[in-house]
Amino acid sequence: MVDRAEVRRIAALAHMSVPEMEEEALARELSQILSYVDKLNGLDVSDVPPTAAPEAPGALREDLPQPSLSVDQALANAPAKVLTAFSVPKILE
Repeated sequence: MVDRAEVRRIAALAHMSVPEMEEEALARELSQILSYVDKLNGLDVSDVPPTAAPEAPGALREDLPQPSLSVDQALANAPAKVLTAFSVPKILE
């Protein structure tokens, strides 16, 4: 179970300030989250292959050259342009 001291320690690590009156509620919520994660740790996933994302057909398409936009098309909605380039405000001296 997470107590108020642990909430203060976690808040300090995260560089967050937690009002004292919210520490108890946050401790309960964190305890509930950890309890749920503990339930997940009890699941048998030995038959589940490790993946970052499910495989989807076409997710990694072949990288083929495609026609590019013309200069006029690329600059059509630009608020400002100079010849064939976007014009943006200067931000560095």
